[in-house]
Amino acid sequence: MDRLDAMQLFARIVDRRSFTLAANDMQIPRSTATKVIAELEARLGVRLLQRTTRVVRPTLDGEAFHQRCLRILDDVQDAEGAFSGAQVKGQLRVEVQGTLARHFLMPGLPAFFAQYPGIELSMSESDRWVDLVQEGVDCVLRYGALRDSELVARQVTLLERLTCATPEYLERFGTPSGVDGLAGHRMVGLRSITTGQVTPLEFQEDGKGKAPVRTLSLPGPLMVTGTESYLAGIRLGLGLAQVPRFHVEDELRSGRLVEILADTPPPSMPVSLLYPSGRQLSPRVRVFLDWATQEFRKENEKASEVAL
Repeated sequence: MDRLDAMQLFARIVDRRSFTLAANDMQIPRSTATKVIAELEARLGVRLLQRTTRVVRPTLDGEAFHQRCLRILDDVQDAEGAFSGAQVKGQLRVEVQGTLARHFLMPGLPAFFAQYPGIELSMSESDRWVDLVQEGVDCVLRYGALRDSELVARQVTLLERLTCATPEYLERFGTPSGVDGLAGHRMVGLRSITTGQVTPLEFQEDGKGKAPVRTLSLPGPLMVTGTESYLAGIRLGLGLAQVPRFHVEDELRSGRLVEILADTPPPSMPVSLLYPSGRQLSPRVRVFLDWATQEFRKENEKASEVAL
């Protein structure tokens, strides 16, 4: 068995957590699979797998080698497909912020899979900063200003944001007529997982983004790190908050939330797709990037039509 076949066998064992199942998948005897992995471990000089009577798990070295194997095998598959005219296929690993995925991407997935039936999408939800190369992730969908990195960023949209609160909160604390009227108010705090800092409220004093943005932090009873908890805090009337408009469209229409300070809105925030630089994009990553960009454009066009 050559090195690529050994890598494929190792990756299949990790995925299946079983020598027997992996050997059956590759139509080889289990004894052959055991021998190949033993030779691979001897050649690398590390133990790749922990074996018990019930399950097989990768060691820390095995996890790292597994990610490298997946990238190599994917690159080989993409290279062969580029010359053979084969249909785009393979596993696509994407890291997203959950609310963005559920609102903008999930509705269009049936059509995406109908067009690319050979793609298997593994979508993880997280707000943390991901090392794409180390963790074997193909691309990341992120909301907000981006920190400096060696990743390539494609901006797919700008999300309009607003300041809002519940009617009950405004009845208790009053409706401010301007930013200077926020003394005595509270906010729901959103703490960054990366920096540990609480994000201040932001106001464009000319309403168009040409004047400097004014920032303001208010006290509040609740600080969270997750988007869903942040939205829950707003809906419970625990304070003012600033969110993308798509998050609260239904509540605004029903009156469960009220937009305030519309003349000084927070600046819009970008949504970006990030992928490693210095590498040729695989066909499956390229088609996903193009499709995701189109999905965001379609949703924004729908939102504009509703606003009109």
